[in-house]
Amino acid sequence: MNNSQLSALDILQNIFGYQNFRGQQADIIEHVVTGNNALVLMPTGGGKSLCYQIPAIIRPGVAIIISPLIALMQDQVTALQQYGVRAAYLNSSLTLEQARSVSNQLRQGELDLLYIAPERLMTTRFLEFLDTANIALFAIDEAHCLSQWGHDFRPEYTQLSVLAQRFPQIPRIALTATADEPTRNDIIKHLALEQAEVFITSFDRPNICYYVVQKDNGRRQLLNFLETEGHKGDAGIVYCLSRKRVEAVAAWLNKQGWLALPYHAGLDNNIRANNQNRFLREEGIIIVATIAFGMGIDKSNVRFVAHLDLPKSLEAYYQETGRAGRDGLPANAWMAYGLQDVIMLRRFLDSSEAHEQQKRIERHKLDSMLGYCEMSSCRRQVLLNYFGENLAKACGNCDTCLEPVATFDGTEVAQKALSCIYRTGQRFGVNYLIDVLLGRNNDRIIKLGHTNISTFGIGKELKEGEWRSVFRQLIAMNFANVDVEGFGSVELTDNSRSVLRGEMRLNLRKDIATKKTSKKDNKTKTFQTDKILWEKLRSKRLELAKAQDVPPYVIFHDSTLEEMVSKRPSSLKEFSLLSGVGKSKLERYAQAFIDILNEHPLSSTTSDSAAISIDAFQQGQSIEEIAEERALKASTIYQHLSEGIEARQIELADVIKLTEEEIKEIKDNLLELPTEEQHTLKPVFDAFDGEYSYEILKCVRANLWR
Repeated sequence: MNNSQLSALDILQNIFGYQNFRGQQADIIEHVVTGNNALVLMPTGGGKSLCYQIPAIIRPGVAIIISPLIALMQDQVTALQQYGVRAAYLNSSLTLEQARSVSNQLRQGELDLLYIAPERLMTTRFLEFLDTANIALFAIDEAHCLSQWGHDFRPEYTQLSVLAQRFPQIPRIALTATADEPTRNDIIKHLALEQAEVFITSFDRPNICYYVVQKDNGRRQLLNFLETEGHKGDAGIVYCLSRKRVEAVAAWLNKQGWLALPYHAGLDNNIRANNQNRFLREEGIIIVATIAFGMGIDKSNVRFVAHLDLPKSLEAYYQETGRAGRDGLPANAWMAYGLQDVIMLRRFLDSSEAHEQQKRIERHKLDSMLGYCEMSSCRRQVLLNYFGENLAKACGNCDTCLEPVATFDGTEVAQKALSCIYRTGQRFGVNYLIDVLLGRNNDRIIKLGHTNISTFGIGKELKEGEWRSVFRQLIAMNFANVDVEGFGSVELTDNSRSVLRGEMRLNLRKDIATKKTSKKDNKTKTFQTDKILWEKLRSKRLELAKAQDVPPYVIFHDSTLEEMVSKRPSSLKEFSLLSGVGKSKLERYAQAFIDILNEHPLSSTTSDSAAISIDAFQQGQSIEEIAEERALKASTIYQHLSEGIEARQIELADVIKLTEEEIKEIKDNLLELPTEEQHTLKPVFDAFDGEYSYEILKCVRANLWR
């Protein structure tokens, strides 16, 4: 397939089935094709892989792709083979016979891309083979793994510096979705990319909505999120800090009627592999996992990522939440956090064997993560700013934008809290400090003499939960610190002086109880406008995937199925214009899906707003409830439902309660009107002396027109 006569755009359109490049893809590809080195920072789902896959097809020889995980290699090779690209991998999952077969393909020049783990690449035998091979390029995927400052450090990655020394003329492209400044510098240093072009694409993932809640009852809060956001039947990932918690949460979700599987390093290898395989190859499975799960998981239709515990850094959080919505469709990132999470993470950090410089960096990263949680402004702006990117306007797609956080001048209560820490000797935890502030005469406080200090009982203007929020925010803003070696005692930091002296004022967020709200207005999937057809297409995709033992999303992404629903291609030519349909997939799959589309009754298209109302109605909400929830008039909801009736998405009898005789009488009156006058209902309204409302007449007319 290597063919220097093929242009990058030809390959993009004919092999991968996309009509245009996105962002900097074209520039990166041209840069590498002409033999130059590059460092590419691009968000998950942004199309990083094409930046080396297309040059691999154009340049003579085989591209060597260094990848950290077996799952990542398998996913990408499977996807490439679906496109008709000659790709393979070498790793420990292969039998001796399979490995020999791949090696023979490599020697005979029958591969365009070979995925390999760094350990195997660095063996003397393989390096000697590469000395004699025709190599198109080296691609180092998940390049943040080679940095000791990165959130997913892999020591074996540091050996890749040998590539620049041993193969100086072969282009190297390093790629990652997350890297702050220290991590970028490490990548450049280890891979000798000082002269390489650095391509930084926007880190923004606008299709992901970010939610953060203060942890109360984490499991119940998670269930509330899953239910109110309509994630039943969706694939998702739930992250927990400990293995024990992973198994407990997975078991609990199953009892609540959700299909959940655990994943952590302590599970039996076969169980762990089977659970991951089911997640990839089946629909609607939730994986509950430690951070051991996820990197390299190419599943495109993960609709949510939830954290039941605080991630250790914004890089880790960004990387993990980025596994949602890789297909570009709406997705959610939800997190519950509490002070106990902070204490646990700081304990892990302080007890680690890392040197002091690294511990300082990790403490800074944890502080940034806490600051993100406690903020009251747009979350996306802060998240992007952390990676050096400025978002001029608030995003409108995070919890603080959708439901602005109430703040108050917290200077005085902060002074009371910090003073209480000082007056009690910086030896007590948050619970005790709150008891002192609220003036509780318990035995311990009396025994220690703290009923006599100036801060006893001075905090009665706030409730216990509100004081917890104040302490959590003060710790997040680094005015106080938890001494994990001192049994959770709270200490003052140097920063606290400016607050205690009245040299600065603090705005704190009000601790408001989590509301059971839904953002369906903003996240409703457009394919819900025709659920029957959608399920038929999804069933066909699953059938084809099972026959080949591959994940369904490598046949077609959800976004491609959605296009089928909305565009209704009826010929091979029309089908070829769908996103993600290259020549190979067109030949192998198009007719099977066209047959389903042609068999399904053609319905007219409903507006986006109508689709939201229709979906809510199908979920069992009344017209009045939908109107109230959407802040619309009931007449508007009737208009939406009439669109659904005309589009054959809902039945007339489900919306209005009339006898067949009454419906026939209204239809007869409508048919008596000239066709051009059927758009106005006043003559029919008048003919019945107002007996039937305009809303009823609209629905009957829609049924007539369907």
